[in-house]
Amino acid sequence: MKNDIKNLVLAALFMALGIVLPFFTGQIPQIGNMLLPMHIPVLLCGFICGWQYGLAVGFATPLLRSMIFGMPVMMPSAIGMAFELAAYGFVTGFLYRKLPKKNYTVYVSLLGAMIIGRIVWGMVSVVLYGIQGNSFSVQIFLSGALLNAIPGIILQIILIPAIMIALNKAGVLRHYETGTI
Repeated sequence: MKNDIKNLVLAALFMALGIVLPFFTGQIPQIGNMLLPMHIPVLLCGFICGWQYGLAVGFATPLLRSMIFGMPVMMPSAIGMAFELAAYGFVTGFLYRKLPKKNYTVYVSLLGAMIIGRIVWGMVSVVLYGIQGNSFSVQIFLSGALLNAIPGIILQIILIPAIMIALNKAGVLRHYETGTI
């Protein structure tokens, strides 16, 4: 019960960060598209709170941000991102709990989530673009999932493991999981 409340509060914090962080890059949409600020709190939520919370925060954050601020545009961007970020939160949380508690586990979980999330985004985008009467090409997929996102991918690969390893070294996650904080 105590951990459920902690996870709920942390999940709300991660969702709030996912809604606020894009303001720092959103004034220039091209930079926001490159740095992927909404992805970072979702990935951390999956790692710290577990797959259930990561999935929920990942799905809800882009939709909520779109409803409140109109960015990202709901169709197809926010809906596609909702499925992508839900996959990120799910995969990081699931793999991180199932794999041995070693530093490399953070990287395996993160890279697995990034690959699966982008595949999910591509599959959902094919459907959403089709509903709009547009085609979703391999070029659009590669551009949106990889080429334009390289700075954000690099940022995530550096920042997320650094945060998780620091939390582990400080014993914060161990204490968090056992309920001693």
